[in-house]
Amino acid sequence: MLQEIRIKDLGIIDESLIEFGPGLTVLTGETGAGKTMVVTSLGLLLGARSDSGLVREGADRAVIEGVFDVPSDHPAAARAAEAGGDVDESLVLVRSVSGEGRSRAHVGGRSAPVGVLGELGEHLVAVHGQADQWRLRRPEEHRELLDTFGGAALGRVRTAYDSVYAAHAAAVTELETLRTAARERAQELDLLHRGLERIEALEPQPGEDVSLRTEDERLAHAEELRSGSAQAQSLLAGDDDAVGGGSAGVMGELAAARAALSQVSANDPALADLERRLVEVSHLVTDLASDLSAYVADVDLDPGRLEWVQTRRAALSDLTRSYGETVDEVLAWGEAASRRVLELEGDDDRITSLETRVTELEQQRAAAAADLSAARTKAAKALSKRISDELKHLAMGSATVVIGVEQPGRLGPHGADDVEIGLAANLGSTPRSVSKVASGGELSRVMLAIEVATAQADSTRAVPTFVFDEVDSGVGGRAALDVGARLAALAASAQVIVVTHLAQVAAHADNHLVVSKADDGKVTRSGVRRVTGEERVSELARMMAGSESEAALEHARDLLSDLGRSPV
Repeated sequence: MLQEIRIKDLGIIDESLIEFGPGLTVLTGETGAGKTMVVTSLGLLLGARSDSGLVREGADRAVIEGVFDVPSDHPAAARAAEAGGDVDESLVLVRSVSGEGRSRAHVGGRSAPVGVLGELGEHLVAVHGQADQWRLRRPEEHRELLDTFGGAALGRVRTAYDSVYAAHAAAVTELETLRTAARERAQELDLLHRGLERIEALEPQPGEDVSLRTEDERLAHAEELRSGSAQAQSLLAGDDDAVGGGSAGVMGELAAARAALSQVSANDPALADLERRLVEVSHLVTDLASDLSAYVADVDLDPGRLEWVQTRRAALSDLTRSYGETVDEVLAWGEAASRRVLELEGDDDRITSLETRVTELEQQRAAAAADLSAARTKAAKALSKRISDELKHLAMGSATVVIGVEQPGRLGPHGADDVEIGLAANLGSTPRSVSKVASGGELSRVMLAIEVATAQADSTRAVPTFVFDEVDSGVGGRAALDVGARLAALAASAQVIVVTHLAQVAAHADNHLVVSKADDGKVTRSGVRRVTGEERVSELARMMAGSESEAALEHARDLLSDLGRSPV
C-alpha cells in the first residue's frame, strides 16, 4: 500500500505531503489546481520518463519521495533488496529531476538506476488514465490486452509460436540469400578452381622456393665455387705432384710438428698436453680437407640444371604473386580454397535441405498458430464475460462485450489472429468495434470495466494499489454513481486512488483529498489537504454546483446520506 508521497517543486506544487490510507481515496480540485501533477509525481516515482519542464520555475530540481508498506515476502521487497535497498516493513523510493533534465533515483536509501523504479512499479502500483483509452481506439492493441489477460498459460503457447516463427523466418532468409547469391557463388567457384588447377599443375613442395633459390645461387657461381674450394683443399692437403720444392700443405706441416713434439713430450706433462691438442688440430684439418675434396667433386657445372631451376623459380613466382608471399603460403591458400570449394559446392545441398526445413517449419508454425488461436479464443470468452459482468455495475447492464478472434488467413509475428473488442450496446444488437460505437462516456466505462476485469485476473502480479486518473471522464448522472460504486467495490480488496471531477464518484471515498492553488500576485502555489466533515460537504457542493450555496450543501449531504457515507 502507498502510505504517503512528498512532492517538492513539481509543476505548480511547491511542497506537499500527501498521506494515503486503505480503501478508496479520491483527489479533487478545480481545473488547473494540479490534480494530474499528483499522478505525474507518482509516475516519476515509478520510473516514468522525466522532463526538465516539470521542475517548478525558479527551483533547481523537483523531488518526489514515496513510502510504501511492503510485506517482506512481496516481489517488490525482493527486487529492492537485490538493488541494495533497505526494506523494513516499508520501502522508501526517491526520484529527483534537475532543471537540466538529469534524473536520479534512490531505492531503500541506496542510489539505483531509474529502471529499477520501473521494475518496482510493476509490483506496486497500476496507473490508469484517460491516455490509456488509446488502447481501445487502436484495434491492434486489443490482442496485447487479451494476451496479457491470458496469463502464463497463454504466454507459454505464444512463446512456442514465437520460437517456431523466428526459426522459420531465419530459414527463409538464409534460403533466399543462397538463391540470390547463386551467381556470385558460381563466380567465386570459378576463381577457386582456376587457382587450384594452377597449383596442382606445378605441385609445389613445402619450402621449395627457398631451396631453389639456394641452388640457383650455387649453380650460377659454380666455376668460382669449384676453383676457390679446390685451391683451399690444395693448400690444406698439399700438392701430390710437387717435386723438390713443392709444398706439403698444412697437413704436412702439422705432421712435422707432431713428429718434433713426440720426441720430447714424454719429459714434460705440459708439453704432452700440447701434443694432444696438436693431434686434434691435425684430425680437424684432415677432415676439412676431405670435405673440401668432396665438395669440389660435387660442384655441378650443368647449364641445363641451372636453366631448369630458374624456369621452375619463375613458375613458382607466378603462384606467389597471386596466392601468397611464399610457396608455404600458396599451399595454405590451396587448403583453404579446397575447403571453401566444398562449402560452396555444398550450398546446393544446403538449398535442398533448407527447402525441406522451411516446409517442415511452415507446418510447425501453422500448428503453433492454431494452438495460439485456440488459447486466445478461450481467453477471449472468459474476458468477454468478465468485462460484460463489470459493465452491469456501470449502468450498462444491456451492453455486451464480445472479443472476436479472427483468422484472416495470414501468419505474422503475433500469430494468425486479428483480435478486436466488440461492443453491443443494447440487447440483440450486433457487436461492433468498441473504438467505433462507444461514446466518450461509454468508452470510459468500458475502459474501467476492462481495467478492473484484467486487474482482478492478474493474480501473478498482485498489484496492491490502483490509480485512476479521471477515468470517469464523459460520465455523469446515474452512471457516475455506478462508476463510484464499482471503484469502491474494487477498493474493498485493494488500495484505489482516483482523480475525479465528479461528486458522485468522490462521495464513495474513504479518504477525500483536495488539491488547491493559491496566487499571491507573484507566485502560484498548489497544495493538497485532506477534507472531512463540513469541508468535505463544501467540496462536494462545489463539484456539483460550482458554488457552496445552501441548496448545494444540502444536495451534497443528501448524496452522502444516500450512499450511507459520513462526511467525516
